[in-house]
Amino acid sequence: MREARDYVMITFAMLSYCIGWSVFLLPNNITTGGVPGISSILEWSPLHIPAQLSYFVINAGLLIIALKILGWKFCVKTVYAVFVLTASLSLTRDYTASLHLLHDQPFMAAVLGAAFCGTGVGLGLSSNGSTGGTDIVAAIINKYRDISLGRIILICDVIIISSSYFVLKDWERVIYGYVVLYISAFCVDQVVNSLRRSVQFFIISDKYEEIGKRINNDPHRGCTVIDAHGFYSGREVKMLFVLAKQNESAKIFELINTIDPNAFVSQSAVIGVYGEGFDRFKVKKNKHV
Repeated sequence: MREARDYVMITFAMLSYCIGWSVFLLPNNITTGGVPGISSILEWSPLHIPAQLSYFVINAGLLIIALKILGWKFCVKTVYAVFVLTASLSLTRDYTASLHLLHDQPFMAAVLGAAFCGTGVGLGLSSNGSTGGTDIVAAIINKYRDISLGRIILICDVIIISSSYFVLKDWERVIYGYVVLYISAFCVDQVVNSLRRSVQFFIISDKYEEIGKRINNDPHRGCTVIDAHGFYSGREVKMLFVLAKQNESAKIFELINTIDPNAFVSQSAVIGVYGEGFDRFKVKKNKHV
């Protein structure tokens, strides 16, 4: 079910990216970063290479490199994402050939296009896939370093957007490209962080054993029992410590309320959780050890 959900999310992610790129950016001569940015420049150049064709060919080479570093699971989903985006881009451009939205409002086109593209990239990365290109580079670096995905993509894409001037000969369009870059990076971080955000619970209840067993069974999270002492009451109490994903909070509150409505519960957000069931440790390996 998790794998099926990933592919469904990747499909929606690529459709979102396709809308942003083909409906708002390409028709208004606004470039973006990564391989789509290179493909846009090649289409606007005297070569007039269709964006979907160059996008597919360049990503084929990058995926060969990613296969060794990121593993076949990441690559299979990325290959699927590349195929979906290529196919949807071809179809969308055929059906929207006469559609030119916001042709006299390039800034709004840049904002809307960036929002769609950034959301698509974020959803794809959160589902262990990507649109390819600099997303692959970002995924490789993020595998070993705890660096913002949006920041990596931002750094990689500045040169690509700046080079669009040599084709468009218009600094205004280049500036719109920077706007797309910034908003896309912001949307990537917001989407990825919201899906990975974790919370911690401190639960004090006389029925801590029953609550702990229910949390172990569904949503399948571990519990740690801490011996505590109530300063005001003077009683020895048991306190459960639980780490979970934010989207599991409602389920945990529901089962606590069902078992013991009088339980005392504290919930707080955490910056990061690393270990089994959460993110992997991202530390620099010391080759001399």
